Amino acid sequence: LQLALVAVAKNHNQIALLFHILGSLVNVIGASCKRRYILREKKASKVSDELNNGEISSGRGLNQESGIQRAGDTRWGSHYGTIVSLTVIFSATIDVLEIVAEDGKKDEQRGEACGLLDLVQSFDFIFKLRLMKGVFGITNELSQALQSKDQDIVNAMSLVKVSKQRLQMMRDEGWEDLLR
Repeated sequence: LQLALVAVAKNHNQIALLFHILGSLVNVIGASCKRRYILREKKASKVSDELNNGEISSGRGLNQESGIQRAGDTRWGSHYGTIVSLTVIFSATIDVLEIVAEDGKKDEQRGEACGLLDLVQSFDFIFKLRLMKGVFGITNELSQALQSKDQDIVNAMSLVKVSKQRLQMMRDEGWEDLLR
């Protein structure tokens, strides 16, 4: 299931481009300890501000430190993890790209950061990111359930049916969940 989803998703040129851009983001930000540190600091600052403003709540397991996760070639679950992590730290990622675009030591670094800034802030990129987060989110639940050691065939078929229904609803009824 996982390999089939990756193959189908990457067979569409625009989605393949999305994952290429995600890979470039991981490379630019993950290329230096300093950039990873800045990303963590920006995210921590944002969480602190949101906590102080009452926009988010605190509690066990909430608001964990996160970075951009690298996607693996054979496990689409890692692609889902990359998408989720980017949506969580999107504004901090933009901040880091802006810093690299301004202060990068090499012309290539500054140029790549400027290009990525334009791409990741575009409507197309954000739409595709949210679309794939929705699709992979639905299929991730199914995949996790199918990997359970105590799964029986009757329950598995029921889960497949529910996943198909949720994907069809997403297609038929609109994209409200993608905009959140």
